[in-house]
Amino acid sequence: MKKKTGEKKQTSKFIKETGTQRKSLDEINGTIEVPEDKGYFRTLLAYTGPGALIAVGYMDPGNWITSIGGGASFKYTLLSVVLLSSLIAMLLQAMSARLGIVTGRDLAQLTRERTSRWAGIGLWIITELAIMATDIAEIIGSGIALELLFGFPLIVGITITAFDVLILLFLMKLGFHKIEAIVATLVAVILFVFAYEVFLSKPDALGVLGGYVPRAEILTNQPMLYLALGIVGATVMPHDLYLGSSISQTRKYDIHDEASVRKTIRFTIADSNIQLTLAFVVNSLLLILGAALFFGTHSDLGRFADLFNALNNSKIVGAIASPMLSMLFAVALLASGQSSTITGTLAGQIIMEGFIHLRMPLWAQRLLTRLMSITPVLIFAVYYHGNEAKIESLLTFSQVFLSIALPFAMIPLIIFTSDKKLMGVFANRPWVKYTSWIVAIILVILNLQLIWTTLA
Repeated sequence: MKKKTGEKKQTSKFIKETGTQRKSLDEINGTIEVPEDKGYFRTLLAYTGPGALIAVGYMDPGNWITSIGGGASFKYTLLSVVLLSSLIAMLLQAMSARLGIVTGRDLAQLTRERTSRWAGIGLWIITELAIMATDIAEIIGSGIALELLFGFPLIVGITITAFDVLILLFLMKLGFHKIEAIVATLVAVILFVFAYEVFLSKPDALGVLGGYVPRAEILTNQPMLYLALGIVGATVMPHDLYLGSSISQTRKYDIHDEASVRKTIRFTIADSNIQLTLAFVVNSLLLILGAALFFGTHSDLGRFADLFNALNNSKIVGAIASPMLSMLFAVALLASGQSSTITGTLAGQIIMEGFIHLRMPLWAQRLLTRLMSITPVLIFAVYYHGNEAKIESLLTFSQVFLSIALPFAMIPLIIFTSDKKLMGVFANRPWVKYTSWIVAIILVILNLQLIWTTLA
């Protein structure tokens, strides 16, 4: 029997089964209007925003030491690793957005619904620990930035970050578009600061371009391989996959209309790729800055304070050294920590609601998520009497745990988006399916290598 004229084409069988269940981030789901037939760029502008929240996870404080250290140690060689990591991020985030838009569910909800009770609990614990590990880098980065900018004791700075969740509660009442705009502004601050500092450092343009060409030396040089693994492991964040599958549903669209779904996927992925390109530029700038200013100086750049002090030391960075460069670095660090905090808190809510169906007031839920993350950092800070070097050592352990947690988010994502019964006509094409599996296997192997090397 032929379809009646004007009948909407069903996109996924799963929609019929779950249409009455609670939506992901229910208070903001489908709240943002998008224009109809207003031209490509105006429509893209309406969809712009979620990509910025995703992108900050790929340039959070956990990436900084690794990227700058990679440039300081091996000049521009590891730029090819930054490029490869960014392409992988684009692939995974596109799959994550498509999953949320087509099914009307987020990755946490689907994982919980399609696993046994105990497997679901185990995955929830791993994912919750990954959120805590992500927050550790953001909390430490923000706390140290407050210390560098205002002279607060590190423990005080870390404590202050516990209350920045209240800012998110206030912003949620203003509308999700306001949160997207604020995060995009913070990303712009980070981009401006490092673009300016790289401009002053006058890097070798030909050397930079050559750095994007992969070299076999990366695989044969053990210290270089270790830093390359660190860049990959710190770049692809598991919490961003959960976040992307949820906030891709903030725009209004008809989930039962294939054309509406297809349009939403198209513009959401375009926004994601544009913002992840900016994240790629920021991570490249970090590495280029490390290469241009610190390569060959044999400086100790293992901590944020070392970088802050080095930018004000003419013996290390030459004539461009100034207190302003150091302060701009601290401002960018604070902007990175705060923007990542917002996205980390939202991801924590998505995971709690999706895996354990937690029902409590939003303010209490977000405060609980934040306190779960900040408690281990505070305990560590008090135990070591605010010793910055000891506290920053937590960053290494947090990145190692994120490497462990990544396959538990990435593999279900590939399975779900390749399932034709779940995704209908929007299931992964063969080249996407096989490429993503190859990427997943390689990332798992690289992350296991990173864990082994770090522990050894």
